[in-house]
Amino acid sequence: MHTSTLPVGTGSVVEFESSTTCLEPASETLAPLLEPLVPVVGGSMVSSVAELSVQSSPHDMIGEQKPPAQHPAPRRTRREKAVERETPRGAVAPEIVRKPFPKRTASLMGLQIVGCGSYVPEQIVTNADLRERFGFDPEWIEQRTGIFARRYARPEQATSDLAVEAAKRAIESSGVNPRDIDLLVVGTFTPDHICPSTACLVQEKLGLDVPAFDVSAACSGFMYALTTASQFVATGNSKLALVIGADCCSRIINPLDTKVAPLFGDGAGAVLVSRGSTEQGLLCYQLGSDGAGSSLLECPSSGTRHPVTQEAIAAGRQFMHMDGRNVFMWAVRVVEDTIRLMLEKTGLRLEDVSLFLMHQANARILDHAVEKLGVPREKVMMQVDRYGNTSAGSIPLVLDEAHRTGRIKSGDNVLMCGFGAGLTWGTAMFRW
Repeated sequence: MHTSTLPVGTGSVVEFESSTTCLEPASETLAPLLEPLVPVVGGSMVSSVAELSVQSSPHDMIGEQKPPAQHPAPRRTRREKAVERETPRGAVAPEIVRKPFPKRTASLMGLQIVGCGSYVPEQIVTNADLRERFGFDPEWIEQRTGIFARRYARPEQATSDLAVEAAKRAIESSGVNPRDIDLLVVGTFTPDHICPSTACLVQEKLGLDVPAFDVSAACSGFMYALTTASQFVATGNSKLALVIGADCCSRIINPLDTKVAPLFGDGAGAVLVSRGSTEQGLLCYQLGSDGAGSSLLECPSSGTRHPVTQEAIAAGRQFMHMDGRNVFMWAVRVVEDTIRLMLEKTGLRLEDVSLFLMHQANARILDHAVEKLGVPREKVMMQVDRYGNTSAGSIPLVLDEAHRTGRIKSGDNVLMCGFGAGLTWGTAMFRW
């Protein structure tokens, strides 16, 4: 199996900080990692997604200022004092809005994953290929992302085609009869069409007689789809559910965008979920979102708000636009916070977790989680160097590799964590 040579940290103990919030200013330990990536607004560092929504200049602010409160003002934080110092005399400092990291979780036992499968297109696009075609800098890509290659779908392939191949392999590995499958959920944000759903196309191509629907949560799509299908199985409304995470990201990126295009690739993964013992299933899981950061990663002209027009196409607004620095800053914090929460809620220690299967967005995000949490490097699966960011296909791809190579055994605790546009995240501690 391929081994990453990127630097990682060591350690063995996680100390849960009960007051930690994902939208507080970055700690000193994060500063060296984020320094080249975090923008400066008004002379100070942006510390949260929520703050980004109030970074307008005083001239852009609407409405009169409220009179000062009559009760004693609360003690200001270091971030608020910094904003005050950097605000020009006479100007109005932007309001500081923070959302505490939610602690809501749930558990859903009596489930098991009985089969896994994955598929990536045959076309390999290396960093050298991108340099030859578009003049990209391979060294920049490798140092900033840890990505050396990615896969692109053929012109005649779409998301449903990738999903079908992954599903066939999952069905084959499980040995189940396809006629026993009674539910299909597909996590994707790159559907073949706005309508019909990609799941309906997959259902037809596989010849299944099932209800089928899509779940759209970008890079968290598989985790949302997995937990959704699991509700059907746990309640007895499904006996065998097919769950797929698939995205064809190469179709929604501007190939000339040097900061976005190198990050993404195409791929799909699938699992089959059925009833299991009372000791198996989702020991703990969390689904979350922060719509205040929705504009940080979006395709501006792709729906009913701003339909695709000739002007929009000329401006490239049909492609994905990403504020990479702030997405990175949010991701490193939410990954740390949600994993700590899983450990706290389950009472598990790091040594009790057999494998960490995290969304393969950026090697630096994964390395940060390894170092900050003290996760042993050998417990973290890494595919981002070979496949890039495959969005909803990311977690089921690493899950399938772990399953095929014997990295997961009955009774293992496997942590899965997805995060992406929305902003959304989905994390689960799964007892195999």
